[in-house]
Amino acid sequence: MAFKIVRNDITKMNTEAIVNTANDHPTVGTGCDSAVYKAAGYDELLAYRMEKIGVVPEGDAFITPGFNLQAEYIIHAVSPLYMGGSEGEEEKLRSCYRKSLQLAKEYGIRSVAFPLISTGGFGYPKEEGMRIAVDEINAFLLNNEMEICLVVFDDKAKSLGQRIYPELEEYIDQNYVEKRKWEEYGVGRTWEAPAMMGAMAMAPIEDADADIDFEEVHESKLEERMRHISDTFSQYLMYLIRNKKMENAEVYKRAIVDKKIFSKIKNNVDYHPQKLTALCLCVGAKLNLDESKDLLARAGYALSPCDKTDIIFSYFIENEIYDMIELDIQLEEHGLPCIIS
Repeated sequence: MAFKIVRNDITKMNTEAIVNTANDHPTVGTGCDSAVYKAAGYDELLAYRMEKIGVVPEGDAFITPGFNLQAEYIIHAVSPLYMGGSEGEEEKLRSCYRKSLQLAKEYGIRSVAFPLISTGGFGYPKEEGMRIAVDEINAFLLNNEMEICLVVFDDKAKSLGQRIYPELEEYIDQNYVEKRKWEEYGVGRTWEAPAMMGAMAMAPIEDADADIDFEEVHESKLEERMRHISDTFSQYLMYLIRNKKMENAEVYKRAIVDKKIFSKIKNNVDYHPQKLTALCLCVGAKLNLDESKDLLARAGYALSPCDKTDIIFSYFIENEIYDMIELDIQLEEHGLPCIIS
């Protein structure tokens, strides 16, 4: 049993089957659908669909040969068009994953690659689509053995990954490698303990004018933080969300945190989340690095320079890249346990 998220072209995946995002009528759409038809053999696959399959309702799935693909089979999930979320789109999308996996099981398929169904031209919100994919795949794997890949590949994801990777490598070297040197040889950067409960480091004040400016700019902010000095993790998270004028759903969906877990945090002021959940919520609430350290400290956690997962989270937060899917891919590419899968 294995489930992972990868960055790749789904038509090049070396799995027994790949899943395609299909239209309900035998026509070829844009994005994943078009790419699959071109790679498999456009005319041959379209003729097969028209002659042997016909019209299939949204939320259903059907299977065809892989033709020119490495994959033996193509499972076509008839993807729902996103109309705002009130037209039964979620249940149809869940059905796409369930029926695709059931077809794979019926055909004895041992490995399958999924795209993020409906999140391209069909318009489904990416983070919500990811949450649904993870829910359904994990539910299936509780009782079944199969190798499942969720493939994230589009121009935006590709360019983001290419931009992040070299900068992230340098960031890891500076933070992780130098910390190790300091521990072993006493050379390198000087590391400070993480700030607890929002303690702030201030630069020396050079003159009276600077003192006045500091008071004018920071006094109200300092008073605000002092009012929340004894907040628990739950209370401080809710304060930060309100302060940033965000909706709760916006935060847990971006964080790809289960709604039930978020409700426990919200409704129980003493709830103690796991560290990875807390880190994901820092991303979901679009916190800066100081806010993240402060929030984590209220649950008894700190960002460690000895932990590569913490360093990758720090990099994303520090650079305001609030994309859990890309972050999870970077964890996978660095050989670390993934958060989402």
